[in-house]
Amino acid sequence: MTGPFPPQPWMTASETVRVLDALTADGAEARFVGGCVRDALAGRAVKDIDIATDAPPETVLDLLSAAGIKSVPTGLAHGTVTAVVAHRPFEITTLRRDIETDGRHAQVAYGTDWRADAERRDFTMNAITLTRDGVLYDFHDGVADLHAGRVRFVGDARRRIAEDVLRLLRWFRFYAHFGSPPPDAEALDACGEMADRLEILSRERVRQEVLSLLAAPDPLPALELMRETEVMDHILPGVGDLTRIGGLVRITGGDVPADPILRLATLLEAAAADEIVARLRLSNREADRLRAALADADNVAPGIDANALEAVLYRQGKAGVRDRAWLGWAGASEEAGWADLLRTIKEWTRPTFPISGADLDTLGIPEGPRVGKLLGTVEDWWIEGGFSADRAACIDRLRAAADLSD
Repeated sequence: MTGPFPPQPWMTASETVRVLDALTADGAEARFVGGCVRDALAGRAVKDIDIATDAPPETVLDLLSAAGIKSVPTGLAHGTVTAVVAHRPFEITTLRRDIETDGRHAQVAYGTDWRADAERRDFTMNAITLTRDGVLYDFHDGVADLHAGRVRFVGDARRRIAEDVLRLLRWFRFYAHFGSPPPDAEALDACGEMADRLEILSRERVRQEVLSLLAAPDPLPALELMRETEVMDHILPGVGDLTRIGGLVRITGGDVPADPILRLATLLEAAAADEIVARLRLSNREADRLRAALADADNVAPGIDANALEAVLYRQGKAGVRDRAWLGWAGASEEAGWADLLRTIKEWTRPTFPISGADLDTLGIPEGPRVGKLLGTVEDWWIEGGFSADRAACIDRLRAAADLSD
């Protein structure tokens, strides 16, 4: 037990106080736990507030109801209830211990022992609890590990992974966000030895961990460890060269927010895109962006003709061309010209094609496949001319293409 920890706004906010008052109204204990404690100790912004309590989940529901607080049984089978106050969620979980687990799902028993609950958590930095009065309970030296950048499993690393295989991937994610070299040897050995168990995880859970890892300020050290332990072979098979992601991190620095999909693209060749889309169960939007970023990557580079660049931007869209420029720069041996190219892409405004299907109707051309073909022919001519032809010129070109005479 250590303390006191100075009160912070998220701890003393009226919504937080209301939830804590409700949970402790009949004498139960409630403490902050997990990410909010860890992030506060690390000096990072606290996003989600998790609370642990020695009250059973049914009692938690009754206490919240008595206080007029909305509750949602989001994970009642595992003792988790979500309280919502002023649209802010608070995840509340009853102290517990695992009775049986298959590596994905655990059967739990509720209890009142705070030390026992800490012993079933994944990493020491996530096993710290904090009272509303600022007293820290740190049974596994998590505070020291956090400040030293040691991502260490609670107790035996292999046992923790066997209980929940997702913890293996979480270790690399936490190393990317909180770790400093050298990595914890026991953790790294366990991850390497048990990497083949990753195959039992759902693709949705893997996707979430991979994209969260790639959102770290610099994911390269964690990815290098994944490759060295052959964990990468089970998650992103075929990835060997990490040069481009290192280049992307370097050139974007702190000026551009971490972009997981763009960073994922640096790890892949175009031929591997479909396999990774399926393996990670990417959304349609994410998949489309990944494929666009990897398509024809060599034709967007400094020195590209201005008209050619505008044509690519018009046909393929600013976002995809911008991504391809970032990827090109990330893998380039020369720095010159890339920043200017990206500035040009950013400032480009899409021109409006001066004619439409209504103009063909005016010319007496009936609806049908021919309409789209004729419009496409004129649009290609307009693009090749640098978008300079006005509406009258495009109408004349349309007449010629349709073989119409005045």
